[in-house]
Amino acid sequence: MSLGYVVVGEAGDGRSAINLARELRPDLVIMDIKMPDLDGIDAARILTAESIAPVLLLTAYSQHELVERAKEAGVVGYIVKPFRESDLAPAIEVAIARYKEFQALRTDLHDVSEALETRKAVDRAKGLLMDTQGLKEADAFRKIQRLSMNTRKSMREVAEAILLANEL
Repeated sequence: MSLGYVVVGEAGDGRSAINLARELRPDLVIMDIKMPDLDGIDAARILTAESIAPVLLLTAYSQHELVERAKEAGVVGYIVKPFRESDLAPAIEVAIARYKEFQALRTDLHDVSEALETRKAVDRAKGLLMDTQGLKEADAFRKIQRLSMNTRKSMREVAEAILLANEL
């Protein structure tokens, strides 16, 4: 096919496809379902879990059970053969775009989670400083902030150190 994409690797079985994708980190993996050693859906599940690449399945099988397994595995596209070449380019573009959106959401979720954990630690350390040193909340916060700047450590690291020191 002449869609303008570069094929960076080919594999004949699911395990080889996973290993090749781990090595090459392609923008997209296109696989069939029926593959020796490890089927395409199980390979897709691994590639998705490891955030290696989005998976588009091209297959002759449209059974409901296979479609459900593909959805659960995190497959971003499913095209049933026979298909026209003109069907493939939009499916590839959408699969890549959706995967990038998923990755951005995953990153955002991680960042928000980290910020929440930092805030919890800082709030606990502030409370501890207020109790043990008789500081006001703003002063306790400034103390953590100052220690963070002076030691070139994150506020979370400083807060966790304060909490740990108190436990000892």
